[in-house]
Parts: sequence; C-alpha cells; structure tokens
Amino acid sequence: MNTDSSAPAVAIQGLTKVYARQGRGSSKHALDNVSLTIRRGEIFGLLGPNGAGKSTLINILAGLVNKTAGTVAIWGLDIDREPRASRGAIGVVPQELNIDPFFTPRELLEVQAGLYGVPEAERRTAEILEAVGLADKATSYARTLSGGMRRRLLVAKAMVHRPPVLVLDEPTAGVDVELRQGLWDYVRRLNAAGTTILLTTHYLPEAEQLCDRIAIINHGRLIACDTTKALTSRLDRKEMRLILDGDLAALPPSLSRYDVVQKGPREIAFRYRPSQVRAGTLLDAARDAGLGILDISTEESDLEDIFIELTRAPAATA
Repeated sequence: MNTDSSAPAVAIQGLTKVYARQGRGSSKHALDNVSLTIRRGEIFGLLGPNGAGKSTLINILAGLVNKTAGTVAIWGLDIDREPRASRGAIGVVPQELNIDPFFTPRELLEVQAGLYGVPEAERRTAEILEAVGLADKATSYARTLSGGMRRRLLVAKAMVHRPPVLVLDEPTAGVDVELRQGLWDYVRRLNAAGTTILLTTHYLPEAEQLCDRIAIINHGRLIACDTTKALTSRLDRKEMRLILDGDLAALPPSLSRYDVVQKGPREIAFRYRPSQVRAGTLLDAARDAGLGILDISTEESDLEDIFIELTRAPAATA
C-alpha cells in the first residue's frame, strides 16, 4: 500500500454528521465537529454512552455512512478522493453477528478475500482460522458455531486483506471471560505485529488495560482525548484506608478537619486530593490522634470514574 509513512493511521478533522428528522423542522447532529488523530501502531479506545455517535463514526470510516462535513483519512488515504483504497486500509468487526449461516468459516474467509481482490496464492485462510482458534471448525456451518466463535469469525473476516487498521466495535459483547481473554491475546499479537487497533467497548476495565490512548464522545461531541493515565488523573481523587490495631468507638475530634469516614470498628478511610494533601500528612494525623495502624491501602480513580464524571453533564469540548 503506497502511502505517506509519516501519515497517522486515522486522521479526522471537523467530522460532522447531521440526520434530518422527518416531519420536523430541526435536525440531529450524530457527530458535531469531531477532530482526532490515531497514531500508527497504537491501541486506541473510543468510548461513550449509547447513542453518543461511536457507531456513526465507525460507519463513516468503513464507507457505510456519508459524512455531512469534515475530512477523514485512513493510512494517509482520503476517504473522498480515494474511497476504494481507503476502505482497503481498514478492517471492521461490527457489533452485529452478521454471518451467513450456510457457509463454513473457510468458505466465508475465501469469499471475503475474493471481494477484496486478494489473489488465491496470497490468501491466509488456514493461518487466520488457526490464529482465532477456529481451525477445528473450518468446515462446520457457521450456524453451528457458538456466539463467541462467531465473534472470532468476524475478526477473521476483517483480517483477510491484511488491513493496517482494525476497528473492533464492541467485540466482546456476549463473549464469556475465557473467550474474551483469548480474543484480547490475539489482538495484542496483531498490534505487536504492527496493526493499529481502534476499539469501542462498554467494558471500561478492558479499555483501561488495553488502550494507549482513549477518546470519549458524548452527544456527538469529543469531550476528552488523552492517555489513559492522564484521563484518570483528571479527577484528582484518592482514598487511603487504614486498618487499626483496635476497635474504634468514634473518630477522634482532631481528624474532623479531614474528609475521613469510619468503615468498620477497625477501619477508617481518608478521601483526599493528592494535588493538595500528601498521604504522609494523613498518616501523621492518624498517629497523632493515637491510632495504631496495622495496614494501609490506597485506591485511585479509574477509567469508570472519569467516564461517569465526563458523561454525566451535557457535552463540552475537550
């Protein structure tokens, strides 16, 4: 694929999609001036509530929905000027299990490869089926496969033309824990081999573990885009729990100036902002109050906290 090697994997600028409402004077902005860049070789998370605009964005990338305004380039290929080449640079794993039930996995991959013009000598059907754990089901009808197997078959279909960008739209929906782990292992291997991954998921702990950077959209607008670590640090909230060496009838009055609660007879928790209060200060205050400390644990804000915080209010620009 002859493209500018310095170009991002995906470059989106001012992307807008407006749907006219039948019988009404107003219209709906599914996407409102969204701009973001996905770097080559990263795993990029796209998060947002239902109806936020994630699927619309993905469908525009895949060439299934026409944008209203803005520019989109995939692997340096503009989707308007080079629609066929840009679609060849991306593989999309949709949410829906849209698989022909009367084809076998081997047949489905061969047909998909043919649609993308992959010569027979260059097809990797057996290799891909092995990679997604479906080699033993190569000749079984798709209708006999479990939900998790069908999900993996969709990943296989998206990879037949060796796209440098792979979009996974809720890929683990309805997949059990073991199969989910196996799928992520395969995704990590693809990424290590150079494939750029764009992931949407409602499993926020997965996004936190997998993604290099994360964008959050709400009401069609981009409200955050940063590294996972930077996003979770935005809340500037932390909790420190102390296990005491004896029962505590009530909190000592000297601790009243802190945000501290009693969790049990021998457990208290300080809630604080690390940017304003040092953990050592809280420990000193507890010791000065005569408390004997047996154990200490801390809990920081996670991606779910920031997601709820950012999407709770009306959307604002990042």
